[in-house]
Amino acid sequence: MGRFDFLNTPIAGLKIVQRKSIEDSRGFLSRFYCAEEFCDAGLKKNINQINHTLTKYKGTVRGMHYQKPPYAETKVVSCLKGEIFDVAVDLRNNSPTFLRWHGVTLSEQNQRSLLIPDGFAHGFQTLSENCELIYLHTTAFHPESEGALNILDPKLGIAWPLAITELSERDRNHKLIEQNFQGMAL
Repeated sequence: MGRFDFLNTPIAGLKIVQRKSIEDSRGFLSRFYCAEEFCDAGLKKNINQINHTLTKYKGTVRGMHYQKPPYAETKVVSCLKGEIFDVAVDLRNNSPTFLRWHGVTLSEQNQRSLLIPDGFAHGFQTLSENCELIYLHTTAFHPESEGALNILDPKLGIAWPLAITELSERDRNHKLIEQNFQGMAL
């Protein structure tokens, strides 16, 4: 019996992961990752880093971050507490959905994760207070290979569900996409 359903999105390779909990009177057990099932869904790399974050305030946006090749990474993002609007932007320069975004609500209630393949930027907005996330990464963080998009770039047109209440100075100052932006060749 598989412990996950992998749901396709309108962007090839970007998948919603529906966890299947086992519940009884004591509570539940939910698996976050199984190498065999994720490999069958397209994740062929090993998980090399796991990060846990807390974002305190509703309406906060973090993102849109990515790692450039050769350190491009696949991420599996899950919300442990609270609720977020999670967004991935396709930066694969050979993709028919280049610079398109897709957003999905992740929460402790809906037991969903987002499987974000190599070649995507990622960010999220908190829809509640005190949101905790866990990220599984296939590549360790390499600061010299980090890139970012501006969350308000009109070329992306991300429809954030709430007014933005908090944004780091760093994220606020990411440049807009320039006309010669090539994305990523993977």
